[in-house]
Amino acid sequence: MTDKDANSPSAGRLRNLMQGQGLAAKAMRGGALTLIGFGGSQLLRLASNLILTRILFPEAFGLMALVYVFMQGLNNFSDVGVTPAIMQSKRGDDPDFLNTAWTMQIIRGFTLWMVTFIIAAPAAQFFDAPLLEQLLPAIGITLFIAGFNPTRLDTANRHLNFGLLTVIELVTQVIALIIAVIAALILESVWALVISGIVSTFLNLIMLTVLLPGAHNHLRWEKPAVGELFNFGKWVFLSTAAGFFLSQGDKIILGRFLSIEILGIYNIGFFLASFPLLLGGMVIRRILIPIYREKPPKESRDNYLKLRKMRFLLSTGLMVPLGVLALLSGWLIEFLYDPRYALAGGILLFVACAQLPQLIVLTYDQAALASGDSQRFFILSFCRMVCLITGLLVGVMTFGLPGALMGQGIGMIVVYPVVVWLARHQGVWDPLHDLTFAAVGVIILLLALWVNASFVNDLFALNSP
Repeated sequence: MTDKDANSPSAGRLRNLMQGQGLAAKAMRGGALTLIGFGGSQLLRLASNLILTRILFPEAFGLMALVYVFMQGLNNFSDVGVTPAIMQSKRGDDPDFLNTAWTMQIIRGFTLWMVTFIIAAPAAQFFDAPLLEQLLPAIGITLFIAGFNPTRLDTANRHLNFGLLTVIELVTQVIALIIAVIAALILESVWALVISGIVSTFLNLIMLTVLLPGAHNHLRWEKPAVGELFNFGKWVFLSTAAGFFLSQGDKIILGRFLSIEILGIYNIGFFLASFPLLLGGMVIRRILIPIYREKPPKESRDNYLKLRKMRFLLSTGLMVPLGVLALLSGWLIEFLYDPRYALAGGILLFVACAQLPQLIVLTYDQAALASGDSQRFFILSFCRMVCLITGLLVGVMTFGLPGALMGQGIGMIVVYPVVVWLARHQGVWDPLHDLTFAAVGVIILLLALWVNASFVNDLFALNSP
């Protein structure tokens, strides 16, 4: 590069984005690091999945799917919104506020671990899976360990400093993969996955505590901080309780209607289809909440237009991989897995298509949290939960597994008016964006069903006498 090029306005803007401390620069770097971290994380998850499916049986993945239903449920039904509270609160950098939040997390983590002992036997009986009685308390210790994670983790997210966090996440996953493979080769049972989960959670805590910069936490119980956390968190608690059924309702219902083996195969298809939506959720939580907080779209037309541009870019970036997964679903399963998992081809197709409506409106609900409006966020989460569970139940009782998968997508379409209600209140609704990507989604759906017709037929044949 010549001196003239180095001093050009475009080069100056590039340097500012790479090195500057402004919101746009931090958001750009944070987005890039999030993509790198997520991409590396999902590649490691895929590698782990491909290796372990060749060592273990589908039942092992079905059991772990049920275990994490309860783990997620315990997390969600006790979540008072500590992380979003730290990210949006004016006291988000106050040591007394942070130490009080940390103390609350520890108490919560220990309580949740104790609850796993109480629910283990009823859970095993409900799903007719006796091993759950041992698995739940064992993996439950990770809830207690994670309670000690330093609030410097939330501080780094609050200020869009993701570099070291990305490294820690990837290192933890590499270690978890190695441990899981070694344990699976030795034990050849679901306990390999449990051991890997416990060790990786502990190592993650050590690295976060030792490597993240800033003051170390200590026990503190400041009444104003407790009051603020609970006041903000009461609606977040209800929202995350509803979020549990949104994220795990399919496993609960299908776990009751399907065999553990078929549930394990379902989990493989869901695992692959979830990549784009997980990425979108991570980008929005890490990047858009701070941007919504600093540049409210209701404040000016300029803010709204900048967010529109970001929303179009994000939706395009997520729609492409989701569309590819839907179109190549059958081929991907045949290429990646052995014949025991062939049914996952149709499952991957249906789950990917069912997630299209969620992807289109992904950027709206977090605007409520960014403005501190956790009440409206709860109302939307509750409506989504009702529509999803209704779609799942009606679908599975009418057409079995494929009906449940279609019911998920229909439920997310039905709830759209509530999404619009929240988005309009926050000044973020963009009908042009929604209409554009809805049209693209319909095209992807029709093409995917046509290309993968044989895998769709295999899925419907599962319910044939």
